[in-house]
Amino acid sequence: MTKRALKRQLREGAFDAGQFEGDDKIRRLPIDRAWSPLNHHNDDREQSYVKTIKAKSPGQQELINAIDAKNLVLALGPAGTGKTYLAIAKAVEALESGRVGRIVLSRPAVEAGESIGFLPGDAEDKLAPYLRPLYDALSDRLSMKRVRALMSEGAIEIAPVGFMRGRTLNNAFVVIDEAQNCTYVQLKMLLTRLGWHSTMVVTGDPDQSDLLPEFSGLATAAQKLEAVGNIAVVRLADRDIVRHPLVAEMLGVL
Repeated sequence: MTKRALKRQLREGAFDAGQFEGDDKIRRLPIDRAWSPLNHHNDDREQSYVKTIKAKSPGQQELINAIDAKNLVLALGPAGTGKTYLAIAKAVEALESGRVGRIVLSRPAVEAGESIGFLPGDAEDKLAPYLRPLYDALSDRLSMKRVRALMSEGAIEIAPVGFMRGRTLNNAFVVIDEAQNCTYVQLKMLLTRLGWHSTMVVTGDPDQSDLLPEFSGLATAAQKLEAVGNIAVVRLADRDIVRHPLVAEMLGVL
């Protein structure tokens, strides 16, 4: 019998495993190879690309509504709540619909507890490891070919926090990611970059700062800005986590 026929018989369940009884070195492969880390959490959600994003939790819906309604939004919450992804998805949506002329993404170049040493290349090459999460989110909403084309045209700009001083960002959708690694002075500088016909979304988790607690300015800035009516401060919680269910369980005890 040919190899193709054997594979077909195995796939269709016609393979007689009884002929190999007593031989521990030969085992039949399982027909159903589906695997889930936690079967009772396997909710069969559709994970494929969708053009119009939909909220998967009440907190995410609140964040989407805030971005649509306000020009400045602060999204605070634990890892896995979709803060960065939703912000970039809304930025891409605004750019594609013509509501803004460009997207500006910024992120502090702060190492997560260990030094990676000297990085070769020009400034863009040196900053690439820190800005990789932003590239990942962009490439999920746009093809990498289109991302590169928009970046070469200047319609998408990714810059570190240190390069933002002195700028006025008009007609732009600005996303400040990992803002918990910004000092209060840096956040004040970034927030005041907002120009006409622009939207700014600041995302971060105050509980996961790579700075010393007294240096991180996100929690303080959010507390002060909650009193401003035209600014939305959205606080996501463990129930809004859409990553692996263990993430929410770990954050509950760590």
